[in-house]
Amino acid sequence: MKVKYLWVILLSLTFFGCDDNTGTLGLGMFPGGDQNINGKLATFDVKTQSELAGKVFAKTSVGYLGKFTDPDFGYYEAGFLAQLHCNENFTFPPLYNKDNPNDPKAIMVKNEVYRTELSLAYSSYFGDSLTASRLSVYQLNKDLDKESAYYTDINPEDFYNKNDPSALLGRKAYTAVDLSVASSVRNQSGYIPSVTVTLPQTLGQKILEASRKADEDNVDFANVFRDIFKGIYVKNDYGDGTILYIDQIELRVIYECYVKGDDGANLKKSDNETDSTAYGYRTFAATREIIQANAFNSDEDKIKEKVNEREWTYLKTPAGIYTQVSLPLNDIREKLSQDTLNVVKLALTNYNQSNDKNKYDFSMNIPSYVLLVREKEKESFFQDNKINDDVTSYIAQHNAINNNQYVFSNLSRLINTCLAERAAAVTALKNDGKIEGILDVDTGTPVTTIEAWEKATSWDKVAIIPVTITRDKNTSTTSGSIISILNDLKPGYTKLKGGLDSPPLSLEVIYTSF
Repeated sequence: MKVKYLWVILLSLTFFGCDDNTGTLGLGMFPGGDQNINGKLATFDVKTQSELAGKVFAKTSVGYLGKFTDPDFGYYEAGFLAQLHCNENFTFPPLYNKDNPNDPKAIMVKNEVYRTELSLAYSSYFGDSLTASRLSVYQLNKDLDKESAYYTDINPEDFYNKNDPSALLGRKAYTAVDLSVASSVRNQSGYIPSVTVTLPQTLGQKILEASRKADEDNVDFANVFRDIFKGIYVKNDYGDGTILYIDQIELRVIYECYVKGDDGANLKKSDNETDSTAYGYRTFAATREIIQANAFNSDEDKIKEKVNEREWTYLKTPAGIYTQVSLPLNDIREKLSQDTLNVVKLALTNYNQSNDKNKYDFSMNIPSYVLLVREKEKESFFQDNKINDDVTSYIAQHNAINNNQYVFSNLSRLINTCLAERAAAVTALKNDGKIEGILDVDTGTPVTTIEAWEKATSWDKVAIIPVTITRDKNTSTTSGSIISILNDLKPGYTKLKGGLDSPPLSLEVIYTSF
């Protein structure tokens, strides 16, 4: 018997390393007698179809900004809303006191703000580096709601008054690559490009005065900052061809201050008579601890046209299209119910997109990673900040070099989980005649048949969703463990083989009978 198990292991290893053209993979390895009792290969048809992603959960610290129009998928426009964080025990420096000129902390020249500005820094971008663009910054008049802010269908107009001229804080024209910065500077390893928008001086003055009053009232300004400044909305209002990935957002309140020496006295300029001054600032930044929301608009008609194509399926980001897979669970249950599933492999093959790169100046990239998750869990997975458990959720990386595929090497635990779930439903229906909490999609009443249960729960459906992953770099493994999985919000797409009107994909199963 140990020898028979060894043959199963060898066959499984071979199976893991092969592409989608497996044929009668590995069965010739077995001695004649053993071929009848273990290590058998079965294939089952799998149907796929494109589905609208609709709104998706998008809790991220990156703000997406700009517009890009693709010939196939139409336009995609991004802007973001963000609260800004005020540190605990925040204060401005005290005003310079002539009666105590050597106080090292009292450095502000005047009790007023010199300038207020917003810095938007980005480490990368998509599209044309020299597309002329313009952004506008608006002040929010309503707090962002955690229940809705993290979805991509958020309506910014619910949080600011577009008809109020005072809501507009500033505008700035920009290009992704700022040619006014010398190339010798831009090419330095520590250089981070940014767009800096000058905001009304009165905004900074309001913040300064509120901070001073909080000091007088012995109140932590961090507790009242949100009352006077609820946040910003940054939108693209001109330009088509660039999307910025903004990962550092800072509001700076700048003031003039005296330069102090080690003894606390004001340093003098070269004439030894005039006090030396400089500019200091206080910052309010967007952080993970507070709300940042991305709002996406896309060409819905173009997206729907792609979804309705039945000869293949698509993955389109952000918040565009995902591929739904119907697993042949009942076929497996009927044919292999007395057998052990050792390996269940699903390969999703991409169409070649190299022609797009030749046809268009800026073609969207193929998503690097996809998540396979049960259809009924595709929203809660992201809401609950889950990672793949290799039971009901799996990660696959696009293999561009070897086979242009996303390969899920072993879904056996998923298949077994789904079959066990159905068996439990059969038992519940037999004992109680219905299952409370699961409603028939046709009648709206509790399901009373297993067919109604299957339809209501989408038990055989899984979703293929483009994602970005973060790994723990402090682990002993080479690549690091996955610690975060988020919806992919960068522009990207791929076309997959399959579709309702095309030959089905194959789910390949190695099973054993003892």
